[in-house]
Amino acid sequence: MTEIVARADGVTRRYGEVIAVHDVTIEIPAGQIIGLLGPNGAGKTTLINMFVGLRRPTEGTVRLFGRDPRDVKARKHMGMTPQETGLPDTALVGEVVDFVASHFPDPVSRAELLDRFQLEELVRRQAGGLSGGQKRRLAVALAFVGRPRLVFLDEPTTGLDVEGRRTLWDGIREFNSGGGTVVLTSHYLEEVEQLAQRVVIIDRGRCVADDTVDALRQVSGLRRISVTVPEVPALPGVVGVERDGDRVHLITADADRLVRDLVGSGVPFTDLEVQAGSLEDAFLAFTAKTPAAAA
Repeated sequence: MTEIVARADGVTRRYGEVIAVHDVTIEIPAGQIIGLLGPNGAGKTTLINMFVGLRRPTEGTVRLFGRDPRDVKARKHMGMTPQETGLPDTALVGEVVDFVASHFPDPVSRAELLDRFQLEELVRRQAGGLSGGQKRRLAVALAFVGRPRLVFLDEPTTGLDVEGRRTLWDGIREFNSGGGTVVLTSHYLEEVEQLAQRVVIIDRGRCVADDTVDALRQVSGLRRISVTVPEVPALPGVVGVERDGDRVHLITADADRLVRDLVGSGVPFTDLEVQAGSLEDAFLAFTAKTPAAAA
C-alpha cells in the first residue's frame, strides 16, 4: 500500500471575512509529482503554507508524515521553496548551501547539490551578485539539501530562461526517480504537463479537479481546432481563441459543429487540424465554470 506522506482533510482557512481555502481534502502519496494549479488568488500558496506548518487551518486537519506540520520531526523530512526567497547578499553561494545544510543530520554534499542544479561555477559568487534566474535556481536547490522525502515548490521556475527551466526539470525528475515526492505550483502549464503525474486544480479556494493530465483533458470535453485563416469570423460555441500569426486555435466543446459553422461562414482557411484539448484548455474550462465559495 502506498504511503500517504501528507494529507489535508476538510481544510478551510479564513482571513477575516475572506475564505482563502474552502473545505479542501487532498492526499499526497509517496513518489508522485503533483501539479497544483489555479488562478492568482485561488488559494494555492495558502494551502501549501498549511501543509508546511506556516499557517494553521481555521477548520479541518493537516498531517505531514502523520504529524502536525509544525512538529520538527515531520518538517525535517520536508523541503520547500516559496515564491520569494531572501538570500544574504554578501554570502557566497557555497556558504549559503553550507549554512542550510548545517540544519540537517545527513545533508546532500555541496558538490552533489551544485552539480544537480548546475550551480558549480557560482560557488564562489556572492548571492547579491547573482542574476534573478541564478538566485531562483539556488533557492530551489536549497529545498533538496536535507535529503527530503517531500518537497513543495511554489512557482519554482518564475524568471528562468528555457535552459534554466529545463535544468530544474531534470533536478526534479532525478529526485522523483529516487522515490521523492513533489508538489509544485506553476503558471507554466507546459511545465506541469512535462513533470506531473497528477494535477489538482484550485479555484476560489475550492478543489475543482484532481486527476491525471490525460484524464483532465478528456473530462473537460474540449477540442482544439487549428486553422490558418486571415480573419476569425464570429462563431458560436467558441470558448477560447489563441493566435500565432495567421495560425488560429479555436477551443470548443463541439468540434463537429464548429467546423461546419466555419465552412458555412465562407471565410477562406487552410490546414485545419482537430486535436484533443490541452491541459490549459482543461484548466480554463474548470476555472471558468466554478461557483464562488460561500462567505
